[in-house]
Amino acid sequence: MNGDTARGPRRAGFNGGSVGRELDAFLRDTNPWWSGRPGRPLPPFRRWLFPHALQRLKSGLAPVTVIRGPRQVGKTTLQEQLISCLLREEGVEPNRVFRVQFDEIPSLRGLREPVLQLCRWFEAQILGRTFNEAATAGKPAFLFFDEVQNLDDWAPQVKALVDHHAVRVLLTGSSALRIELGRDSLAGRITTLELGTLLLREIALLRKWGEIPSLVADNGWGALATADFWRALRDLGWRYREVRNAAFAAFSERGGYPVAHAAADRPWAEVAEHLNETVIRRVILHDLRLGQRGRKRDRHLLEELFRLCCRYAGQAPRIALLAQELRAALSADVGAQRIASYLRFLHDTLLLRLIPPMELRLKRRKGQPKICLCDHALRAAWLHEEIPLDPSELEKAPHLADLAGHLAESVAGYFLGTLPGLTVDWFPERGLEPEVDFVLTIGSCRVPVEIKYRQHIDERRDTLGLRAFLEKSVYNAIFGILVTPTDPPPVSDPRIVALPLSSLLLIR
Repeated sequence: MNGDTARGPRRAGFNGGSVGRELDAFLRDTNPWWSGRPGRPLPPFRRWLFPHALQRLKSGLAPVTVIRGPRQVGKTTLQEQLISCLLREEGVEPNRVFRVQFDEIPSLRGLREPVLQLCRWFEAQILGRTFNEAATAGKPAFLFFDEVQNLDDWAPQVKALVDHHAVRVLLTGSSALRIELGRDSLAGRITTLELGTLLLREIALLRKWGEIPSLVADNGWGALATADFWRALRDLGWRYREVRNAAFAAFSERGGYPVAHAAADRPWAEVAEHLNETVIRRVILHDLRLGQRGRKRDRHLLEELFRLCCRYAGQAPRIALLAQELRAALSADVGAQRIASYLRFLHDTLLLRLIPPMELRLKRRKGQPKICLCDHALRAAWLHEEIPLDPSELEKAPHLADLAGHLAESVAGYFLGTLPGLTVDWFPERGLEPEVDFVLTIGSCRVPVEIKYRQHIDERRDTLGLRAFLEKSVYNAIFGILVTPTDPPPVSDPRIVALPLSSLLLIR
C-alpha cells in the first residue's frame, strides 16, 4: 500500500480526524503495515490462548474481547501475532487493522475522549470510509488497544464505539480492577480471556521436549465437577510423564515467564534481574504509582509488602502480623486498613491472587485471604532465594520441604484461580473441622483440594481434612483431590483422587 492510499480520503464518520502531527506520526510508525513495512520480528511460538482469541475476533459474537494478565506474560506479543495472522493468513487488508499501545503513546493531552478521537482519526485517515460502511461491505475493521485500562473513562468510550459502529475490538490489560470496573459499562458486549505465565505443556513445546494433549475443550469446564475427569488427568500425566517431568523441572528452576524459557541459555541471575525490573518494579513504580484523586502511593511500603507476600506465599497471614513486620522494616507506623488496601492493589495487578475464606450460606468464615503468587519465579527474583519444587531437587535439600510446600500451595492456588467456570476459596480450621487448602465450587458442587508436598504420604493423616469435608453433607462434595510431589499410589478411599502437582498443572 503506497503512502497516499494509506492516508486515505479525509472522511470522518466521527465528525473529525485530526490528532496533531506528533501523534499522527506515532500512530503511523506503530502500524507499519499501512505503508507496506514489516513490524518487529515475532516469535513463532504461539501461546495457548491464540486460537481462542482469534476465533472470538473473527466470529464477532461479542464485539469486545478482553485479554487480561500480569505484565510480561505475552499479551502484547499475542496481540501482534493476531494482527500478523489477520494480515497474512486471513486476507484482511492492512487499512482495516488499527493498533494503539496506550502505555507508550507520547501524549494524549488535548484529547478529551482518546479512544473515540483516535478511532475518528483512523476512520478518516486510514480506513477511508465509515466503520459501518466497511462492515456492510463485509470488511469490518479490527481495533487492538493495549493497556487501555490506563485511560480514565475507557469503558464508556468503548461502549459508545461498539454500540454505534460495527467493529471488532480486542483489549489487553494488566489491571484486574480497572478491567472489572469496565465490565459493568460493557455488559453484554464483552468476553474475557485470562493469560497467565506459561502452562506446563507450553514449556514442553517451547523447549521442544514434546506435546501433551489437553483434556478440556474450550467450553467443557463443567467436567471438573466429576471424579472421572481427575482420574483421566492423573492418567494423562502418567502417560506423558517423561515430557511432563522435564517441563516441571524447568518450571521449578525458572518459573513460567516466557522470557525465562525463551532465553533458557541465560543465567538465572540475569533473568531474575529482568523480572525485577520489567515486572515487579514496573508495577510498583508505574501501575500503582497513583491512587484515588491522584494521591501517590508509598513506593517503599509497596515494595516491602510485596516482599512479605513473597515470604508468606501459600499462607494466610493476619494483617496484624504483616503490620508488625512492616513497622519493624520501615521504622514507621502502618495501619491495618492501609495494608489491606495495598494488598488489594497488588491483587489487582494480577501479580498475586488473594484466595478468600469460604463462604457458606452467606456467612464468611473468620480468616484472612491466602496469598498466591502468579509465579514462584517472582519470589526467587525479589528475595534472591530459590526454593525447588521438582521432587528430585527437593530431595537434595530436605530442609526446604516446608517452604516448598507453601510454594506448591501458592502455585496451585493461583493456577486454579485462572480456570473459568469455577470459584476458588480456602477452608480455615474451625472447631473440630480441619483446614482444607482449597475448595473449588463448580455450579452447585464443591471439590476440596489438599496439597501435601512431602516425600512420604501418610494416607490417613494427610487425607484427614478431605475426609472431614466430604463427610459433611452440607458442603455438597462427593470427592476430593490430594496433590503430592510425585505420582502417588492410589488412595484406598475411593472418594479421593491423588495426583502430583505436575499433573494438576496439565488441566489447561
